[in-house]
Amino acid sequence: MSESTADAAPRIAPPDTRLMWRVFYAFGLIALLSVVISVGGTWLGRSIALAGHTEDTTLRNIVIGNNLISVPANAIRFERDRYDGVAERLDLYLHWPDMRGYSAELRSDFNNIGGVRSIIFLSIEQQMMSRDMSGRFDPIYRQLITPAGSAGPAGLVYYGFSQKSGYMNEVLAVAERAGESPFVARCLVGTQAEESLAPCERDILVGDELSLTYRFPTALLGQWQALDAAVTAEAGKLIKSAKS
Repeated sequence: MSESTADAAPRIAPPDTRLMWRVFYAFGLIALLSVVISVGGTWLGRSIALAGHTEDTTLRNIVIGNNLISVPANAIRFERDRYDGVAERLDLYLHWPDMRGYSAELRSDFNNIGGVRSIIFLSIEQQMMSRDMSGRFDPIYRQLITPAGSAGPAGLVYYGFSQKSGYMNEVLAVAERAGESPFVARCLVGTQAEESLAPCERDILVGDELSLTYRFPTALLGQWQALDAAVTAEAGKLIKSAKS
């Protein structure tokens, strides 16, 4: 009787250590993935928020021709150009009127949130023409514009281009300056101007045989004196040429 009772008792199998280790590894993997997702999500979220911008103010030293351009990384428009070395062209962007590069404080303006246009785009490259836009007014532009102009802000006169000029949907903004060549800028008009963040364009000569082209919102034409002076001054700070 006692023997049969003993035989009927349930047998408890020893734990499967391999299964336990698999469960342990599975929970460990889940925990690790959670950390990776959390860190990766934070990094990805920050990358999306920056959208190609950087808050890094480290000076980058770029050589174009006989010129050394020392500029903070956050003022360099494209990520591919934020390195030290030789380049053919450098694209910058600055906030008006403080002439600063990107920062979290200025994120909305750099991303054009709210429709406020206050970013100036600058391109620096080796000089291709002997004259800048002001110097080209008499020998070139005057032959391409209509004789009669219309008054604009701050002493500006807007001239339309003749059909044969090739500058369709553009006007030439001109303002006389005492003792020097006039201020001259080309501006898009109509739908193209409305869709562009910086419909107006002007170029000046800087450094040692460099040309600086800057594009800006139409609304800044009323401040053309301050704008041109600020861009020229900024170029003088950033560019160290062999002539310096």
